[in-house]
Formats: sequence, structure tokens, C-alpha cells
Amino acid sequence: MASLRDIKKEIDYVVNEVVYDCYLSLGFHSDKQSEIIAVMQGAVDMRNDLIELVNNPAEKHNPSLVRKHYAYVRQQLVEKSEELWGQLSEICKFE
Repeated sequence: MASLRDIKKEIDYVVNEVVYDCYLSLGFHSDKQSEIIAVMQGAVDMRNDLIELVNNPAEKHNPSLVRKHYAYVRQQLVEKSEELWGQLSEICKFE
């Protein structure tokens, strides 16, 4: 099982990539600033929610449930980050 530090680093890495892509998009699409900033805020909210889940597993004394909990956290990280990148892609799509 990976350490909590590794899981938190994965979450921070993915969120930093989303925020970096948003900053890069702001340079090309300054007219859509409010929508891009909303995606950035969504990434920060996602990070805070996932860190909260990592710090507070439901059943601390059952290793099997703890592993399932952290697998769920990783699954949520992937799904929500893909959703954020999809939103950013839709915002920055050229007409």
C-alpha cells in the first residue's frame, strides 16, 4: 500500500497540472477569463475534498477497507480531473 504522502503528492501533482493548463489557457483566451477561473476553482475544491478524504478514512482499523478507500480516492482523482480538463477543453475550443 502506498503511503499517505504519496497519495497526497499525486493529488497535488494532478491539481497543479490542471491549474497550469488553466493559466496557459488564460494567455490565449483572455476573453473567457471568468470561465477558466471557475475551472481553476473547481480544481482547488477537488484537491481540498480529496485531501479531506485521505486524511479521514472511514474505517481505520480494517486494512482491507482502508485499501478500498484509497483506491476510491484515486478513482475520484482520475474522474474529476478528466472532467475538469474536459471543461477547459470546451471553453478553449475554437469556433
